[in-house]
Amino acid sequence: MQIKLLPGKLLNEDGNLYQAGYANSLVKDYSRRDIKSSKWRIKEWDYYYVGNSKYGVALTIADNSYMSLCSLSFLDFEKKLDNTKSVINFFSFGKLKLPSTSVEGDVHFKNKKVEMNFVHENGKRHLTCSWKKFTNDKKDIRLDLYLEETNKDSIVVATPFEKDKHFYYNQKINCLKANGYVKVGEEILDFNTNSWGVLDWGRGVWTYKNTWFWSSMSGEFEGKRIGFNLGYGFGDNTTHSENIFFYDDKSYKLEDVHFDIPISKSGKDSFLEPWKFRSITGDVNLTFTPVMNRHANMNVGVIQSLQNQVFGTFSGYILIEGVEHFFTDMPGFAEKVKNKW
Repeated sequence: MQIKLLPGKLLNEDGNLYQAGYANSLVKDYSRRDIKSSKWRIKEWDYYYVGNSKYGVALTIADNSYMSLCSLSFLDFEKKLDNTKSVINFFSFGKLKLPSTSVEGDVHFKNKKVEMNFVHENGKRHLTCSWKKFTNDKKDIRLDLYLEETNKDSIVVATPFEKDKHFYYNQKINCLKANGYVKVGEEILDFNTNSWGVLDWGRGVWTYKNTWFWSSMSGEFEGKRIGFNLGYGFGDNTTHSENIFFYDDKSYKLEDVHFDIPISKSGKDSFLEPWKFRSITGDVNLTFTPVMNRHANMNVGVIQSLQNQVFGTFSGYILIEGVEHFFTDMPGFAEKVKNKW
């Protein structure tokens, strides 16, 4: 069942969702002031991934109340190299002033080593970052990227949890056409050709222990702009899914999709073996061929996060209105994340 969200306030007087469901834009009005749960549990973040077949960068600014996070990952797919650095500060409690909407409002972080900015500028999103001694061999990194929205639609979900006053309000914007560069040391890397971005904008209060699956792809194939967002596992999704396919200038809602991650003989996930993506209705049939895994395992007391964000290529088809839309070797990523936070 897919219930579409109606315009209005996100939360009622008790701090619960007025309505659960999905939309193609932020039709519900979010305000941190409307949250009735403990101030320690509020989480807000802006995450951007921008990449092409050779390189990728991921930028995060998050205010998780008891801690804030500024994080940058630089990925070299040809060398299978991952450099990730993060700055964590405790007891932010909304001091980063992340906007209540993705449509406007800018996001900034700065200290002695790092400056990161997400700015709306002339109808585009302008991402800049400079980080001293960022790489494993102590090279500085600087990036300057513009992202242009090419789709009129995005995917938005308002997801409840069984626990009272808990919710997840999220938007994913695919097919952000990228222009700019990333400079690593003295080497300038071109992000003007076949480079695309996605925004993951999240606000909410959710349970301490959770697991989610998420996959995203954006690009062009045989002259057509295509992309998708696939995901599940987070909260109560009985009224909606976050699965959507973008083809040219249109979006198509998808039903539930399962990520089939290979299992090793020891019973563990084999993240670097090919994955299968299948829908219960048969309209999604994809093979994901991994290139590299950005693995992170943070364990700081009661805060634990086990992340496997795998980058690679997608091939297969998505069936829309009786037509199989085939594509091959499209860059994207898929992840499984387990958190206690």
